[in-house]
Amino acid sequence: MTEFTPLASLLGGALIGVSAVLLMATSGRVAGISGILANLLTATRDGAFLDRAAFVVGLGAAPILYMLANHHPVPQTVPANIPLMVVSGLLVGVGTALGGGCTSGHGVCGLALFSTRSLAAVLTFMAVAIVTVFVTRHLIGA
Repeated sequence: MTEFTPLASLLGGALIGVSAVLLMATSGRVAGISGILANLLTATRDGAFLDRAAFVVGLGAAPILYMLANHHPVPQTVPANIPLMVVSGLLVGVGTALGGGCTSGHGVCGLALFSTRSLAAVLTFMAVAIVTVFVTRHLIGA
């Protein structure tokens, strides 16, 4: 079962919200991680390569900084089943491409901007997440 961590969850959510607001305030861009990553290599055309590269480096540096500060590794919360993780990653990638964004873009930024497209996307991925958890925990027994 997943551990209930209200303080860590609140702090993490607040940090995500602050980073999304700061990105919007400083660059006028939505903090959609899939879009930032997908457009990283083509960002030289719009002059945003350094911004996007810093964002992606920050995503990778965060667990390293956490480990250095706490002197223990970040807890692994997903199964170590490599084929399952590869298929899951591909499905998430296809979903973000079809949905025109990811949870950070639609869920954090899009909903805050009252986007009906983002509301539809969030309702869709939340419904799929609920079904996925039900199937894996109750029907497959993962």
